[in-house]
Amino acid sequence: MHDRDPHDPFVRVRGAREHNLQGIDVDIPRDVLAVFTGVSGSGKSSLAFGTIYAEAQRRYFESVAPYARRLIHQVGAPKVGEITGLPPAVSLQQRRSAPTSRSSVGTVTNLSNSLRMLFSRAGTYPPGSGRLDSDAFSPNTAAGACPECHGLGQVHRTSEELLVPDPSLSIREGAIAAWPGAWQGKNLRDVLDALGHDVDRPWRELPAAAREWILFTDEQPVVTVHPVRDADRIQRPYQGTYMSARRYVMKTFSDSKSPALRAKAERFLASAPCPACGGSRLRPEALAVTFGGRTIAELAAVPLAELAAGLDATSETARVLTADLTSRIAPVVELGLGYLSLDRPTPTLSAGELQRLRLATQLRSGLFGVVYVLDEPSAGLHPADTEALLTVLERLKSAGNSVFVVEHHLDVVRGADWLVDVGPQAGEHGGRVLHSGPVAELAGVDESATARYLFDRSPAPAREVRTPGGWLKTGPVTRHNLRGVTADFPLGVFTAITGVSGSGKSTLIGEITEEAAGTAGVGRLVSVDQKPIGRTPRSNLATYTGLFDVVRKVFAATDGARERGFGVGRFSFNVAGGRCETCQGEGFVSVELLFLPSTYAPCPDCGGARYNPETLEVTYRGRDIARVLDLTVESAAEFFADTPAVARSLGTLLDVGLGYLRLGQPATELSGGEAQRIKLASELQRGRRGHTLYLLDEPTTGLHPADVDVLMRQLHGLVDAGHTVIVVEHDMSVVARTDWVIDLGPGGGDAGGRIVAAGPPAEVARAEPSATARYLGRALGRERP
Repeated sequence: MHDRDPHDPFVRVRGAREHNLQGIDVDIPRDVLAVFTGVSGSGKSSLAFGTIYAEAQRRYFESVAPYARRLIHQVGAPKVGEITGLPPAVSLQQRRSAPTSRSSVGTVTNLSNSLRMLFSRAGTYPPGSGRLDSDAFSPNTAAGACPECHGLGQVHRTSEELLVPDPSLSIREGAIAAWPGAWQGKNLRDVLDALGHDVDRPWRELPAAAREWILFTDEQPVVTVHPVRDADRIQRPYQGTYMSARRYVMKTFSDSKSPALRAKAERFLASAPCPACGGSRLRPEALAVTFGGRTIAELAAVPLAELAAGLDATSETARVLTADLTSRIAPVVELGLGYLSLDRPTPTLSAGELQRLRLATQLRSGLFGVVYVLDEPSAGLHPADTEALLTVLERLKSAGNSVFVVEHHLDVVRGADWLVDVGPQAGEHGGRVLHSGPVAELAGVDESATARYLFDRSPAPAREVRTPGGWLKTGPVTRHNLRGVTADFPLGVFTAITGVSGSGKSTLIGEITEEAAGTAGVGRLVSVDQKPIGRTPRSNLATYTGLFDVVRKVFAATDGARERGFGVGRFSFNVAGGRCETCQGEGFVSVELLFLPSTYAPCPDCGGARYNPETLEVTYRGRDIARVLDLTVESAAEFFADTPAVARSLGTLLDVGLGYLRLGQPATELSGGEAQRIKLASELQRGRRGHTLYLLDEPTTGLHPADVDVLMRQLHGLVDAGHTVIVVEHDMSVVARTDWVIDLGPGGGDAGGRIVAAGPPAEVARAEPSATARYLGRALGRERP
């Protein structure tokens, strides 16, 4: 039978029903660059990741170990009839998880391993010292980490000024701000009293030796405390242990599981480069070895493009190792990331940078015959870098792989061999394949929102540029690659900050601080970033926006809830009572896999509903609370049309194009762009008082051009209402519709960090040294020769 032919050149999907997919069948050729398009929430990611990649992963599990097979039914197979012709798959998603501070550009790309090998085998050692293993050059191993700071490069210290901000207070009045509150703080005070210290004298009047001991001692004396007797209760003497303020802060900072307590402890710590290793994180033996006169820490701090150019080999061994290192660096530079250094911590990278680093690593892996499934590889890319990206995708394909890409960037879509367009709209109005075939043939599909933008070459409509109502000056800023940059941001208008990756855009926007805003007649500063709105499935759209509080009140007011004596708390899945205790109200249980990242599977008892059966007996208009959380924003707006508080919240989510999300959608399933738009909606529903300055970092990430239009209407509405909007942006169709452009560059890293051009879009489109000008001119319909 043709379908079962092992040489079938197609991946054939039959009956896919994952999320909102409506039992779709689709055939996608192998060994091509295939792009999946459609409006946000149409189902393209459900098809590419939720179905095709998930099924490849499931088959991999089945081929591995019997114990992994046991977990498959827990993790759940994708809802699909069958898929044939499916090769093994590699997924490059924009990870939502936060990498640790020990993770760096070098560890993500494995380039650190190559550099360590070079130092171990071909480094110049001090006379008489033995050769070190490559592990000894890693700050993440016991053999290489500086013993003083344990390989972190920073030491956390505290001081009397930090621990006691107001020395005019006595200990009883709370002079030691770092101490815990409530009973624990009272206990420490009573212990000091029992030890004979005066807890009622102002701190500054206590003897210096006593102050030093109270704050910094490592002793932990135990004394009998006789509490002051309150009239209403008898308190017996007890054995109290003393812990100094420094010891308490350090212990909380290193051991506490509570982010809030850790954050409080951090306020009383100042971090400084480790005096032993100077911040290099390595032990002295490793730092004594050099290559070309430089230590491994010095080379790790050099931008990759410069590092590749400056590796001169002296011996045959060194030549082999430097050739390996430069060939590994080449794809990273090709993807426009040559400005990064190996020691740059991963948390400081954007999602787009991180994904491109992993893409560069795949280019070197030499795999063939696999399907690469990529999630918007153009995210965070300047149009000039997108051309390099297409070359890289082409190389993966010509190495004998299939490349399946979920993408919105029209230039990437135009460069594809095959196009799968999902739609026509989001949520329940989507989930159908409108077109699967060559790109040009999409022109005949009337229903497709993608077709309207893909084949429309008309220039941006001419618009009147607004006049600034004032200026906000920032700078001079010297951070990362900005060197003494001063910038003037116009107020009361729409401004875009542009420039190639790494030119310093996010650094510049980060300098517009609360203080600067306060002095310029700006009432409030609202920074809307792409950080997740929560780290676990417990946090979701409804809880973040405050919508859930109102919905719980609605349920508590029903007759069913009153008869059973259920209050508002009963309808929360975060507290005992109404929730399912098996999954503690998460709806998911975490499945730990020894050799793979842990994954979430639906709870076996409540099936993902989060609540116990008694709670689900209460209904409002025929729906229980779990089924209400399952509604999309769009359906919920109809369902709650006559509940003003809920309707207002849902209205703002619809305004920013999030009608397709479910109210109970876990934060872990949201993209960075979605998280950013949820934050924007929360801001919009607050009711705007006074002049607000909105800062957005790439707000169109992950948005189809049709959704970009919806968002732009909102942002222009804010400016028309007298506010200021500043966006960091790569989408030239957005930049063309702003009032003012500040272009950074001309390149990335050391080649960037300067303001190349500033002015209205039409003016910047004519600026000579700007890498943005050509693309902006094209969007404005004024092609430069």
